[in-house]
Amino acid sequence: MDQDGDTLTSLFGEVIHQYTREDALRDGVLVELPVVLCREAGVIVPVAVTSEVWHLIDPGNLEQMPGQSVTGRAWDLLWTFANAAQSNSGRHRSTVAYRCMFLTCGEAMGGTVITECKTATLRAVCGPGDRGEPVITIMLPWED
Repeated sequence: MDQDGDTLTSLFGEVIHQYTREDALRDGVLVELPVVLCREAGVIVPVAVTSEVWHLIDPGNLEQMPGQSVTGRAWDLLWTFANAAQSNSGRHRSTVAYRCMFLTCGEAMGGTVITECKTATLRAVCGPGDRGEPVITIMLPWED
C-alpha cells in the first residue's frame, strides 16, 4: 500500500489468472535440479531448467552413450553456468548467456549408432520466485 492508500489491486483490478513457478514445476514445464548438485557446482540459488533443456540433459537414450548419466550431464550444465556467471559478475546482469556441450546419439541408415557433440547456447535468468526469493531458470535462447 502506498501513502495514498492505493493498492495494486485498486490500480489494476483483481488478478484474473496466474501461472506460478510452482505450477510450471508440477506440470513439467520446468524441472528443478537437485539442490545438492547445484551447491556442489557452486550455485546457491534454486535452479530449474525448461523441459527443452531437460531433454538435452536426459534425451532418453543415455544407455547408448557409455559414460553418460543424467547427474553428470546436469553437473556439466551447472558447472558451465557457474563459470559463465562468475566471469559475468562485474556486469551485474540478471541474465547470463553461455554454451554447454552435450554428447548426442542417433541411428544412421543401416542401424549404425552415431554419436556427436552438440553445443547448446543457453540463457540463465535470475529473478524472483513465487514468494520473491531469488531463483534461476536455464532455458534455450528463444524460450521465455
